[in-house]
Amino acid sequence: MRRLFPVTDQTSADRTDREWSLDELADAYPYPPLGTDGHWLRANMVSTLDGAGQHDGRSQPISGESDMRIFGTLRALADVVVVGAETVRQEGYGPARARDAFAARRSAAGQGPAAVIAVVTASLDLDFSAPLFTSPSAPTLVLTGAAAPADRVAAATAAGAEVVVAGDGAGVDPARAVRELADRGLRRQLTEGGPRLLGQFVAADALDELCLTISPMLTAGDAQRISDGPSVTVPHRLAPACVLEEAGFLFTRYRRI
Repeated sequence: MRRLFPVTDQTSADRTDREWSLDELADAYPYPPLGTDGHWLRANMVSTLDGAGQHDGRSQPISGESDMRIFGTLRALADVVVVGAETVRQEGYGPARARDAFAARRSAAGQGPAAVIAVVTASLDLDFSAPLFTSPSAPTLVLTGAAAPADRVAAATAAGAEVVVAGDGAGVDPARAVRELADRGLRRQLTEGGPRLLGQFVAADALDELCLTISPMLTAGDAQRISDGPSVTVPHRLAPACVLEEAGFLFTRYRRI
C-alpha cells in the first residue's frame, strides 16, 4: 500500500495502491526556487522506530527497496551530494551515476548528467584509487580545512579530486562548506550523513530540510541517532511538507520554517 499525503492538502491525497513513478517521486521532493545567490541543503537519513540511524555501523540493514528508490530520486535532483569520510569508508561510496529517467529533468534545470560527490574530511584518510576518485562523471570534491595534511592534499589532487578549503583549521566549517559549494554553482545540496556530519550541519543551523525514512524495525543496542554532535541551545523547529508510505516504511519531509 502506498499513500502520498501532501500536508498542505490532505483532502486531495492520492490513496491508490499503484507504484509511484520516478517522475511522481521527483515531483514530491522539489527543491524550492533559488535566487542567483540562493542555496538549499537537505539531508536524507533513515532511522528505526527506536531511533537507531545504523545497524552494525551501516544504514543498509535498516533500509529497503522503497527507501533506495527515494535515495536515488533525491540524488537525481541534487547538484551535489555531501558526505562524511567515515560514511564513504563504511558504505563503500562510489560516484553518483547518470540515470536516463532523470536526464530530461536535469537538462531542463541546467544540471550535469549526475550529482557531484563532495567528501568532508579533516585527515583526507581516503582511498584515492577507489572508483569515487578514478571514474566519476565529474571530479569528486574534497572539503577540508586549511591545516589539512599537505601530503594527503597532494594525493587527492594527483588522483583528480578538487580540494576545497572550507575551514581555517584542520576541519570544515559547515556553514562555509555550504557557501563554497554554492559559489561553484552547486546550490541544490543533499547530505547523506553520516550522523556526525549531520550533527555539525544542525549545530551550525545550516540545514534547510530533512528527508527522514522511518524504518519499521526495532534494533535496541547503542547505535547512533541520525544526528550526533553538540546540542543546540534551542531545538530547531521544522514544518512537515510531505509523507509517503510504502511497505511499512514512512517517508517524511520536513522544511525549515
